[in-house]
Amino acid sequence: MAKQNKAFKFRLLPNKEQSALLAKTFGCVRFVYNKMLAERKETYEKFKDDKELLKKQKFPTPAKYKSEFPFLKEVDSLALANAQMNLQTAYKNFFEGNADFPKFKNRKAKQSYTTNMVNGNIKLENGHIKLPKIKKPIKMKQHREIPADYKIKSCTISKTKTGKYYISILTEYEKDIRPVKIQKVVGLDFAMDGLYVESEQGKKANYPRYYRQALDKLAKAQRILSRRKKGSARWNKQRLVVAKLHEKVANQRMNFLHHKSKELASNFDAVVIEDLNMKGMSQALHFGKSVHDNGWGMFNTFLAYKLKEQGKQLVKIDKWFPSTKKCSCCGKEKEMPLSERVYKCSCGFVLDRDHNSAINIKNEGLRLLALS
Repeated sequence: MAKQNKAFKFRLLPNKEQSALLAKTFGCVRFVYNKMLAERKETYEKFKDDKELLKKQKFPTPAKYKSEFPFLKEVDSLALANAQMNLQTAYKNFFEGNADFPKFKNRKAKQSYTTNMVNGNIKLENGHIKLPKIKKPIKMKQHREIPADYKIKSCTISKTKTGKYYISILTEYEKDIRPVKIQKVVGLDFAMDGLYVESEQGKKANYPRYYRQALDKLAKAQRILSRRKKGSARWNKQRLVVAKLHEKVANQRMNFLHHKSKELASNFDAVVIEDLNMKGMSQALHFGKSVHDNGWGMFNTFLAYKLKEQGKQLVKIDKWFPSTKKCSCCGKEKEMPLSERVYKCSCGFVLDRDHNSAINIKNEGLRLLALS
């Protein structure tokens, strides 16, 4: 039996006193992170020519600041410790060349903190959750049960720009996931206007493009916001209108992607996709809005864990594989400009461009699966 992790996300409904303590915790976590980063940045500037010495330098701990800043004692110490761990990870990623130098956090960015389960300090009680340093359990919209054999490992509390609170409960459980014998395989070709085209019947996901649908409302709401005096009550009220529109689009997109990924994970034993650089694609082809509206990266994440839970596979093929240029019938290649939407081969094969690509992606995935 192997240990597995699963997170459950619920809406929190704190009262005024609880909201104040959560706000204080968000602020203290940000304060400690920025304090430690400032010290780290100073050390980096001093010894940046000697990387070995830099690596040996120890990070300051949150406890160091508690005597000088007593308000830090009022919040969850585990939340402060996690801020230190997050900074260490960011710093390590920088040294390994996987990210830029860590940046300071500001109050306009996402507000969140993570706390850990230690000696039963987190408890679920009849639609409420007990969290460290918060006297009374916080009311929670628990729309589904967490199985009794799932152990709580940590909780991440966050606040959206519309003022809503959420909690993501990370659990650990034991399950023997056995690999499924791969029989049904599907290839997916990324489609700008419909998320993907599948190889079996050439069907599109028909993503409704929620952001495009909301553009007129967003433009109007943002124009009104731009005319308001920043920081005034009317400005803040209109800011909330804009934030709610963005939040609605994000929720609609996430809901659609969850349904589509579940459908694929239920119907196929393996799903084959291209390992695309979406950021590069959006910049190079000037399709930024369309690429980001689709949420392809999020879709891949959902698909990966849903398949893994069932012992199935997500296969990624090389982004340079000529899926568009190749004929799925005879294997010949030819140049295909973006304006050409139908693939016509000299062998007489004619098919929709995206459907042809999806078949090629599936065939390459089958080849890789045979080698593994």
